[in-house]
Amino acid sequence: MSYEAVLTDSDLASLCARLAGSKRIGFDTEFVSEDTFRPELCLVQVIGDDGLPAVIDPQGIDDMTPFWRLLAEGDHITIVHAAREELNFCHTAIGRAPANVFDTQLAAGLCSAEYPAAYSSVVQRFLGKRPSKGEQRTDWRRRPLTDAQIDYALEDVRYLFALHDKIIARLEQHGRIDWLATEMDGFLTEVDDSRTRQRWRKVSGIGALPLRSLAVVREVWQWRQLEAERRDLPPRRVLRDDLIVELAKKKSDREDKIRSIRGMLHGQLKKSIPDIALAVRRGLEASTDDLQGPRRKPPPPQLNLLGQVIAPAITSLCNRAEIAASLACTATDIRELISYRLGFSGEGEDPPALASGWRAELIGNLIDDLLAGKRAIRISDPNCEQPLEFTSL
Repeated sequence: MSYEAVLTDSDLASLCARLAGSKRIGFDTEFVSEDTFRPELCLVQVIGDDGLPAVIDPQGIDDMTPFWRLLAEGDHITIVHAAREELNFCHTAIGRAPANVFDTQLAAGLCSAEYPAAYSSVVQRFLGKRPSKGEQRTDWRRRPLTDAQIDYALEDVRYLFALHDKIIARLEQHGRIDWLATEMDGFLTEVDDSRTRQRWRKVSGIGALPLRSLAVVREVWQWRQLEAERRDLPPRRVLRDDLIVELAKKKSDREDKIRSIRGMLHGQLKKSIPDIALAVRRGLEASTDDLQGPRRKPPPPQLNLLGQVIAPAITSLCNRAEIAASLACTATDIRELISYRLGFSGEGEDPPALASGWRAELIGNLIDDLLAGKRAIRISDPNCEQPLEFTSL
């Protein structure tokens, strides 16, 4: 493909002027995330209404802000695929997301059976094309970039407008444009919230720890995040998860006890032991009231059985309706709705996902009818790929 190379701030200003009147802007990024606290932006590919794509090299540009403002302002549609990191780059630069985001991965899941689907899979399913896959493991930080790298990067925006047209037509055919708006709003909110959410509960191996140990995990995790950001390193390179768990099990802020843990004396980590000891102490002294989840009645023993019976029928239903079952609901969603309807949810908990919106329309109301004895699950055709269906009684 012919393209415009954007290598300087002046080039970027010219590109932004060219794209300013576009009704649709598609873009993608190439980044490396394994060596820094936040992913390192290495390349941006963008295309507007005139059809000429551009490749922006951030390494030669002092200020990328004009590009992110271009995306966030105006009434254009911003077309992307699996855009979590793209949204984060924009948020980091200017504190908000691009305007009118249309994510082809999310939208495709509302009118096809696969989610989350790779860009190449969505292109092949909806357009019958096969994008190049040759540079998936390339190091995008190295310069100069090869022609093969540029060609691969351009493939990521080449089909975005055609995908938008095809997927919108399919969603309109199924009457799911409103569903997409709901999902996009939820996705944008989740990405925004995740930037400040404390994910210490994602530390592996903490499932059986008592509350006091969890308080230690939380405080040490918070120290790790701040230290990783200060040093611009991935958090687990500052302190491994298993060492956080071990600190939480020992529940000691004595530096000699911390030094005795195997792995704590490697490299830079041993210099941080006084700070880690302070974090442990904060965990030992902190309140644990907010660590207790909502009180629930013990779930009935038949809950898992009901979920196991219903889930395959829901999958068949979604496949026949041309919607990805993994996007519509999970096995946990099904169990949570059953538990909610049977009165086993915690006091003050929000209604489950399947109790409202399009998910209730497609799935939740059917499960309600099953529990009320108004519907049944039957085998419609044992030779069919989707043999299960719901039938009225």
